[in-house]
Amino acid sequence: MHPPELEALQIRLEGAVAIVSLNRPDKLNAMHWAMWQSIRAAMQWADRTPEVRAVLLRGEGAHFTSGIDLQMFMGLQQQVADDCEARLREKLRALVLELQDTLTSLERCRKPVLAAVHGYCLGGGIDLIACADMRYASADAQFAIKEIDIGMVADVGTLQRVPKLVGNAGWVRELAYTGRTVDAREAAAQGLLTRVFDDRAALDEGVLAIARTIAQKSPLAIRGSKQALNYARDHSVADGLEQIATWNAAMLLSEDLMAIMLKGRKDAAPQFRD
Repeated sequence: MHPPELEALQIRLEGAVAIVSLNRPDKLNAMHWAMWQSIRAAMQWADRTPEVRAVLLRGEGAHFTSGIDLQMFMGLQQQVADDCEARLREKLRALVLELQDTLTSLERCRKPVLAAVHGYCLGGGIDLIACADMRYASADAQFAIKEIDIGMVADVGTLQRVPKLVGNAGWVRELAYTGRTVDAREAAAQGLLTRVFDDRAALDEGVLAIARTIAQKSPLAIRGSKQALNYARDHSVADGLEQIATWNAAMLLSEDLMAIMLKGRKDAAPQFRD
């Protein structure tokens, strides 16, 4: 089983962990149209590939990503051009929804996605990592909602997801209104990051170790946990309890549970199939 070859993206397998790297280092991993499409293709591949149990998302080169490629942004006018104003606006709306769907593919992927950020994580980069299950960074990481500095409203997820991640609406509003750059320590203190590592080497090693630990767990239980957490984020506590009761009514009595119950009789750790 070989990972797909995708433009501006590199995928390799480390055991059961798919390492997905943004791969335009000469452009600071700016997200052009091909990269957006490749991100979605990579998440779809990880979701349907049994050998993959977790995904580590990172960037090649000096930075995670500088955000949306401004050349792509400048080309949008031609992409949606139409003599009819209404049809032009319809095309533009469809394009925004397409970009939103690309990032939502991280949430749709049933395998946990762990983002490892170093250097710049600007604009669309925050939209991207906000869709990950967990976000980690090296101490040199810098974050900014830069859309305000080019006169636009962030429209592919930051303003919808980040307030729910950090629980401090005032902090998110300050970043959205000012474009201020924050370092990794501040981002972690506000809850945007799960953990900060001293440097990039420690980041890569540490996040891979976490991903490997996840990959050793029951994949059925991991998938159910991700679905339950995403559902709970968008619904009431009562609705979430109803959802997980339905899930466990269907999935609780699995061979994975039996394997773990019998583990005490054996020295080897249980092995789970997809």
